[in-house]
Formats: sequence, structure tokens, C-alpha cells
Amino acid sequence: MSITKKAQRQRRSRQTRQRILNQRVVRLAVHRSNLHIYASIVSDDGNKVLASASTAEKEVRELLGAADKGGNVGAAALIGKRIAEKARAAGIEKVAFDRSGFAYHGRVKALADAAREAGLQF
Repeated sequence: MSITKKAQRQRRSRQTRQRILNQRVVRLAVHRSNLHIYASIVSDDGNKVLASASTAEKEVRELLGAADKGGNVGAAALIGKRIAEKARAAGIEKVAFDRSGFAYHGRVKALADAAREAGLQF
């Protein structure tokens, strides 16, 4: 009996979220699909989204242009910068990075690096 790739990712994400929940810190949750990448700042109790950014937003799609859908490293870096700006505007300086079971590579890494450069502390 083999576990699917999606089930493995979900298992990793549950483990990470449990560890972050025990720390009682605000988390930066990331989700990626083939076309888009999404980032949310979630409260320490996990019940409220304090800030969010994604390549599905109208302003971001206009910035990226018609040919660029948002499924690349450049778009992920833009979202990292936007989420850091929104977090700082909400008074959030420090977060725990929740990669939702995705490998810390490519778009997920680009988003994290851009958020750090924009002043968010992990």
C-alpha cells in the first residue's frame, strides 16, 4: 500500500503546523499550485488570517502582465515582498514559516527570501 504524493505532503504539513501551534507564534503559510502561489499570515491561535497575498489578485496579475501567470520564481518573489509589506503594515515583525509540506526549493524559497529581504523575520 503506497501513500500518494499529496498525502505525503499533507502529513508533513500537519506535523509542521502542530509544531508551530505549540510555539504560539504568528505563521506565514504558503500554498502553491501550478499557476499561482498564495501566502497568508495566520494568527497564533490559527483562527484568523491577518494578511494575505497571491498571484491571483488583480493588482498582481496586472504587474506580472498577460503572459506571466504567476507560476514562476519571479512571481513568487513579488508575493514574498507584498506579504512582508502587508504584515509590517499590520504590525507583525516576526513569523514562523509554514511551507505546507512543500519542498523549500524554487518558488517557496524565492517567496521566503523576498519576505526576509523586505524585513520579515523568521
